[in-house]
Amino acid sequence: MVELESPRLDAVFHALADGTRRRMLRSLGGQPRSVGELAAPFHISLSAASKHIKVLERAGLVTRQIRGRTHLCHLQPQALAEGQAWLRHYEQFWNARLDALDAVLHAEATPLPPAPRPRKQP
Repeated sequence: MVELESPRLDAVFHALADGTRRRMLRSLGGQPRSVGELAAPFHISLSAASKHIKVLERAGLVTRQIRGRTHLCHLQPQALAEGQAWLRHYEQFWNARLDALDAVLHAEATPLPPAPRPRKQP
C-alpha cells in the first residue's frame, strides 16, 4: 500500500514542481555536475542554483560532494521510487478511462449498417 502522507513524498513532489529543478535533474542523469554547470543554462547566480539544489537534496534526489571549492552534484534516482509508487496507484484509474475512450473511438470508427429503405406503399 502506498503511503498517502509522507514527508519524503511531499519533498519529492515539491522539488519536482519547479521546472528549473526538473531540468537540473535531467542534466544530472548523464553525469555529475558542478553547481556552476547546473546554473549555466538558466543564467542564474550560483546562490540561486544552490537554493534549488538544497531543495533537491532535502528530497533525497541529489547528493553533493565537496572537493575544495567545487561542489559536485550527483543524481539519486532511487528517491523517485516513492513518487513513482504513488503515481502507480492512480494508473488503474487512468487505464480504465483510456480503455473506455478506446471503446468509444472504435465504436465510432465502425461503419453503421445501411438504413433500411422505406417500402413503397401499393
